[in-house]
Amino acid sequence: MKKMNFLHAMAAALLLTAGFTSCSSDDDDSPKTPEVVVTPYHYDLTVTVDKHGGMTRDKKHYTLSVDSLSNPAKEYNFTGSGAEIEAYTMECIYKGKYMYQVPTSEDRFSKLQFKGGRLQVIQEQPFKTNTYSARKYTHAWINDSTLIIMSTNGSNDQVIWTKLNTGNMSIIGEGTLPIALAEGYSSFTTSGLLNYRESDGKLFYFFQNKKKSGRTSTNEPFFRIAVIDATTMKVEQEIINSEAEQPQGSAYGELLQDFTFFDEAGNLYVSAFSEVDGKNIGKLLRIKKGEYNFEAGYNAFPDAKGKLLTVQYLGNGQVLAYAGDAELGTSIDSYAYYYSIINLNAKTSQRLAYGGKELPVSGGSFSQRSVVNTHEKKAYFGVDAENAQPQIYVYDIATGTVTAGSKISEGYYFEQIRIVED
Repeated sequence: MKKMNFLHAMAAALLLTAGFTSCSSDDDDSPKTPEVVVTPYHYDLTVTVDKHGGMTRDKKHYTLSVDSLSNPAKEYNFTGSGAEIEAYTMECIYKGKYMYQVPTSEDRFSKLQFKGGRLQVIQEQPFKTNTYSARKYTHAWINDSTLIIMSTNGSNDQVIWTKLNTGNMSIIGEGTLPIALAEGYSSFTTSGLLNYRESDGKLFYFFQNKKKSGRTSTNEPFFRIAVIDATTMKVEQEIINSEAEQPQGSAYGELLQDFTFFDEAGNLYVSAFSEVDGKNIGKLLRIKKGEYNFEAGYNAFPDAKGKLLTVQYLGNGQVLAYAGDAELGTSIDSYAYYYSIINLNAKTSQRLAYGGKELPVSGGSFSQRSVVNTHEKKAYFGVDAENAQPQIYVYDIATGTVTAGSKISEGYYFEQIRIVED
């Protein structure tokens, strides 16, 4: 598929327009200029070897850029073509043409681009006062060039923040949130979740108090919402919610998977979970536009069998979801994870199928093998089933149909699909 940048595309369009307006005869038999297909995006595919990645398990990963995912005859092989990446993590912030992260050296912020078959460093900014660990932070975009990074400090007893101008990677502000630990608790959630509501300029930070750090800690039986003025970084409210016990992915923010989104009406949705009969069961909660706490009793995913691991908004009240079945397993490598479409209004879900059969479960609880392509009004998602070749499927948002797309060669653990502007 031929790629052209925007200026070239505009020039081609102007030339075609000029040619058509200067022609006055309907009987002109001269050769017509063929239609030019413009693709202002491509896809970055990421795999690991030996086992599924995420949360420091992947010492290195392999990335390959491709123009299309829809051809069922196409198989992507990373041997000799995918770039091996080790100094930078798979956990990354993507926006436009670039990706942003704290690398494994844990001394700077990096602006990167995967281009020409290799990872290129565009610009880097050393830390100033606040320091961050690789993989352990959350983020929000205030606008196209202002990025907020947030996490806890080294002892996890303070929440720190840094504002970056991503145009030149300069630090334009940093500080500590005036949030105090609850009595009897010694640390905060490592990263928490962060999102920005443009309609009123508020940041929503979802976090918990913990008895100690790590997975064996005792957490509060609920999580909190800090409402922050994005300009001043003043905490205006701290709310205790009663709809779920924990926000999903609060240890590493949204670096691997998407847990929050806004709909057309400006309502904010958050993936969370609570323990039910010894199992963590997912929920999809909502904060309505203009409100600050979750809507009482609202859960768009009441049929959950395990955690809700990825939520991506398709428009018109439809969500592409990647969730787990706790009966089948809960580890990173368990073949226990499946795709559904959630209806936000009906509060129902329908598991995705192909050829009249439900798609098989996948391994990889920290994988996000799905993207929404708004140019095509399609979503692409990958199934990494047991003893099977990784397969990409195409979901047509308008019709709700699923078709087979491209494949990944056997021998890899399929981790991510990212859509990137050219």
